[in-house]
Amino acid sequence: MITRRSFIAAGVAATVLPAMPARADTIAIRMGYLPDYLGCSLVAIANDQDLWSKHGLSVDLKRFTNGPLQVQALTSQSLDFGFLGAGAMWLPADGKAKVIAINAIGFTDRVIARYDIKTLEDIRGKKVGIPEGTSGDMMFRLALQKAGMTASDVDIVTMDPSTLVTAFVSGQVDVAGIWYPLVGVIRERVPDLNEISKTADFYPEYAFPNAFFASNEIIDANPEAVKRLIAVLKEANDFRAADMDRAVRITADFIGIPADKIAEEASNVKTLTTAELAQMTEDGTIQGWLKTMNDMFRTFGKLQGDVDPSTYYVTDFYLAD
Repeated sequence: MITRRSFIAAGVAATVLPAMPARADTIAIRMGYLPDYLGCSLVAIANDQDLWSKHGLSVDLKRFTNGPLQVQALTSQSLDFGFLGAGAMWLPADGKAKVIAINAIGFTDRVIARYDIKTLEDIRGKKVGIPEGTSGDMMFRLALQKAGMTASDVDIVTMDPSTLVTAFVSGQVDVAGIWYPLVGVIRERVPDLNEISKTADFYPEYAFPNAFFASNEIIDANPEAVKRLIAVLKEANDFRAADMDRAVRITADFIGIPADKIAEEASNVKTLTTAELAQMTEDGTIQGWLKTMNDMFRTFGKLQGDVDPSTYYVTDFYLAD
């Protein structure tokens, strides 16, 4: 059984890893993560496989409920690195952080609605809950565009993901922009909900990469820390790509969520190997995804003007041998 405490914890909780034998030149970093497969599977694998100490890092892990909160922590200098879902990728594009590694392509986001709302056209005038600045927000805005509507055609209520779960279950909102595994949690309580739009509906016109980011300062001030973190992420990524079932179990144990819930989310994720990510960076595929997303964010009012992904997607570390 999934408890409110284990799955829908609000805010941020810190997790400091137990002391391990350290290299003489060990570097301490502070890193944020999200408690789901996309948001922490590489972190969980790094813990399980002791990759932090292998690559000369000691890490203070901090748990967040969404990406924008991590960027806030970054700008307040209480975080060095973190994870962003696709919906929050406008933040590095707006100069708030640097993307240092692409994680995966997510198809986990949904617009869900109560049983009597069966199509996008039916949401006109309804109360909609969205976590502002997240992939759920992005998913809902794309769905509105597809239906030929704007935000003025619905009653939008912004709330954090945990509150949104409760609000939908209790009937306080009719529609929600949210993602798996939270959709699965809601479905257990509201089995007759409808999924009226999903990320895959917009692919391949839109690809939705999620990523790891760094503070603007650490790129120049401590490039060795960035280099070592990239080495951890690459090794963990290839472990995950080679054995998704084991990656699911490791992630489930790390965040205390049943493995079947994590597996449901993982089934909506396109995982790429490190070699594939490097090649797609070298040939400009990823930059093309980011450019398309920037254009989308500009139509949403999140960005002003045309933003070149090269201004915030730092590729040198990932492409280095």
